[in-house]
Amino acid sequence: MQLLVNIDVPELAPAERFYTQAFGLQIGRRFGDDAVELLGAAVPIYLLHKADGTSGAGESKRTYARHWTPLHCDVVVDDLDAAVARAVAAGAVQEGETRDAAWGRIVQLADPHGHGWCLIQFRNRGYDEIASH
Repeated sequence: MQLLVNIDVPELAPAERFYTQAFGLQIGRRFGDDAVELLGAAVPIYLLHKADGTSGAGESKRTYARHWTPLHCDVVVDDLDAAVARAVAAGAVQEGETRDAAWGRIVQLADPHGHGWCLIQFRNRGYDEIASH
């Protein structure tokens, strides 16, 4: 199985700047004015130009106000504090304090398009610190 991540954005250029600056991704292929491929993560990420208010899933319309979805991406980093500073400088909003857990540290962010992200720094054995088997 191959996994691809698609992120709807209202404008490609500002989204490209954010994701390359915040997460250190690089531009791969361009697909006209409708999409761009970002490389440098474990899976390719595609930014898809989709205007605010256009049809989303089912009956819902796209909105780029801050929203909640039970599906979000976690970005694993080596230095959480540096990664948060880089993401915020690129336009992310930190939502709440950095939290410590047995497996590491986590902080929640919102990108400029309303999408939620978590930055995670594992410590010791990561999630194996809490795995039951």
